[in-house]
Amino acid sequence: MLLMASLPFNMFYSHIILISYTIHSLIHLNKNSIRSIFSFRTLALQSVFFVTVLSSIYSINPSAAFDEWGKHLTILLFPLLFCINPVDIKKYRPQLLLAFAFACTATIIYLYYDTFTTIHYYKLPFSKLFSPSFTNHNFSEPLSIHATFFSMQLVVALVYLLSLLIEKGPLHKKLPYLICSIILIAGIIQLSSKSIFITLLIAINIAIPYFLLRGKKRLRFIIISTSITVFAIVAIFNSGVFKERYVAELRNDLSKSIHGAPIDSRLSRWEVAIELIKTSPVIGYGAGSEIGLLQESFFNKKLFNSYLNRLNAHSEYLSFLLKSGIIGLLAYLSTLVFGFNIALKRKDLIFFTFMTMIAIISLSENLLDVDKGIFFYAFFFSFFAFSTEGVVRIFVKAKKPVEVISEESEVLS
Repeated sequence: MLLMASLPFNMFYSHIILISYTIHSLIHLNKNSIRSIFSFRTLALQSVFFVTVLSSIYSINPSAAFDEWGKHLTILLFPLLFCINPVDIKKYRPQLLLAFAFACTATIIYLYYDTFTTIHYYKLPFSKLFSPSFTNHNFSEPLSIHATFFSMQLVVALVYLLSLLIEKGPLHKKLPYLICSIILIAGIIQLSSKSIFITLLIAINIAIPYFLLRGKKRLRFIIISTSITVFAIVAIFNSGVFKERYVAELRNDLSKSIHGAPIDSRLSRWEVAIELIKTSPVIGYGAGSEIGLLQESFFNKKLFNSYLNRLNAHSEYLSFLLKSGIIGLLAYLSTLVFGFNIALKRKDLIFFTFMTMIAIISLSENLLDVDKGIFFYAFFFSFFAFSTEGVVRIFVKAKKPVEVISEESEVLS
């Protein structure tokens, strides 16, 4: 719970808690838990780390390759910890997700407090709240976290709270969930991540009605959610700040850069990466090679902003192609398919939302090049993969239910 609550903050706290969690798991290690390590599930969750290790063999920059080993170590570690730790993740998953949602809500309240304090100190009008000075990265700056990576955490928290609101139950008991959901939505709006906006559209308009609702309730929800979505899109087009963020910036990202422009478009960076990929499409250039390769090409193409800031390809899919070629990309895509397959088979809304978010953000961000992104991917992928296994009720002749826990290929009664 502490590990999840620490995710929005400085990675120092997450690493310290992870070390203590690892020591706790090793203290309680038993022989039976070791057997579960050697499974396809564990291998699938760790596959990105093994791709990094194998592509280091032929890397053109061995030093940077070994740095990537260190970054991706949590991808290797978390599946092992979930295998050997005695805590029943399935049993405590609701409590853990709820605590995480409350922690995210408290973090957003802190960021708004910091924002209003700044506005008051400089005697700015409150209309400045939705100006570029206090949206996107500037809103998350007190936490030193990328706006999109923080928004990813908020989406997990929000979708879980929305699932609780949809469940049957007295309204007064749901009031805290409703308040927290409103605060999280406000935070997501303030962070203004385009990838997260698309993820939420899919989660709210498609995933929630598909996974949680049936019949007339599903139809009613779709009508209401679609109406709200249309209203939100209209509001964006009529808002100066958000129109600039969601529409103008998206158009600029998907246009070719103009020589001498202060910011280079993503499309221009993608074109540079694709040119390099064509030279070595099967195995790539090896782990740790991306920045060095792109630097020279950025300079030659006069993308000076990208060159000076040592930017990456800003696409996880292109990053895999650069570093480990088609083989590495197929391994990553297979991992995503593995996650989607479990989420759909188990009808796990939160896991499906997580996988959708990873797939979409991988289009425009190097998720696995940044500590916050790696930690989020490694922890929650393992958390959902280990906590989504449900209890199947099998009825025998006496019509007495027998509870069976289904785990991959073996059945434990």
